[in-house]
Amino acid sequence: MYLSLFFLLPVFKIKAQNNTLEYFISSALSNSPLLKDYNNQVQLGIIDSTLIRAAYKPQVIGSGNNYYTPVINGWGYDNAITNGANVNALVGVSKILVSRNNLETQFETIRLNTAGIKNTAKITEQDIIRTVTAQYITTYGDRQQLNFATEVYDLLLKEDTILKRLTQNNIYKQTDYLTFLVTLQQQKLAMKQAGIQYKSNYATLIYLCGINDTVEGILQEPSILLNNLPTPENSVFFRKYILDSLKNINSKKVIDYSYKPKANIFADGGYNSSFAQTPYKNFGAGIGLAVTLPIYDGRQRKMKYGKIDIAERTRQSYSAFFNRQYHRQIEQLSEQLKGTEELIDEINDQVKYSEGLINAHLRLLVTGDVRIADLVIALNNYLAAKNLLTQNRINRWQIINQINYWSR
Repeated sequence: MYLSLFFLLPVFKIKAQNNTLEYFISSALSNSPLLKDYNNQVQLGIIDSTLIRAAYKPQVIGSGNNYYTPVINGWGYDNAITNGANVNALVGVSKILVSRNNLETQFETIRLNTAGIKNTAKITEQDIIRTVTAQYITTYGDRQQLNFATEVYDLLLKEDTILKRLTQNNIYKQTDYLTFLVTLQQQKLAMKQAGIQYKSNYATLIYLCGINDTVEGILQEPSILLNNLPTPENSVFFRKYILDSLKNINSKKVIDYSYKPKANIFADGGYNSSFAQTPYKNFGAGIGLAVTLPIYDGRQRKMKYGKIDIAERTRQSYSAFFNRQYHRQIEQLSEQLKGTEELIDEINDQVKYSEGLINAHLRLLVTGDVRIADLVIALNNYLAAKNLLTQNRINRWQIINQINYWSR
């Protein structure tokens, strides 16, 4: 028996962890095909670097060509052109000569592209975390509304028994009881509606996270703290513009190197013969050097520079706009957070007063010293205050979630 309990403990532990915000975020990140795509793109960048290194190493190619043109009774190809036959079996070696700086520029292109992909992946992670957190908060709020609606309905159901007995004893009028009964039915409908809303948002949450388990769990209260914000220049959102600037600089270097002389050294060796004479002596080797030098291409270099300059001006505009909007948005969110926290304190006081008034009315209900209409009004005020408190608590978490989005 003890052994069985030992094996069951991890199961209960895992199950208990499935209702936390951290679990849903972790599931969404691990299941995201977009993040997997970015990771694969990074792996492709590593392969591209290896391909560049391989392309500038000596290339060895073997080739063979066996060709025979017979002349029969004077009919056939002219031997002056075909030599009658051509048989060769060669091994060729070639190597492109490139400077170290040229090679580093090509590697820098790949490094910057890879850095851009990694940075985009980090931004995507922030997007996923923000989206999942927002949905988790909404779903948790729905669950709180459902719990509260159920709690109030159970309370009214208990008082219904007392009020029905008092009405039968003529302490309360039949119309008073009917008024209370209408309130009870309204609360029952509110409870069912809250349940439907919770189920719908919970289904959306597991859909966003790519989770197949459809068993509903009771979500734990999210532990969302306000993170410290980096300066715009140190955030992943601003790093995009830094990388774009470096790409523009490197692109000009690539253009410059494309206009420098290119050299290719090559050699081959083997057998090459027409069998015209002494074919057994036609073994040999050869070596050569090919050089290309761009002279004039219609001023394409200047036009390519112009395109990069336009891209740089566009980048600067986006960067300056982001910097301004970043500070403005953080200030607005901070003001909203402060106002919401102050409002929550005031609503908490209102909830305490409303709850105290309801308790007082319920004590007087037993003796028939309270009007049912007053009890209903007090109850509605309490419901409104509790709902408003839940909404503002949710709003507070949502605002913190929006601020934390910029904290990476």
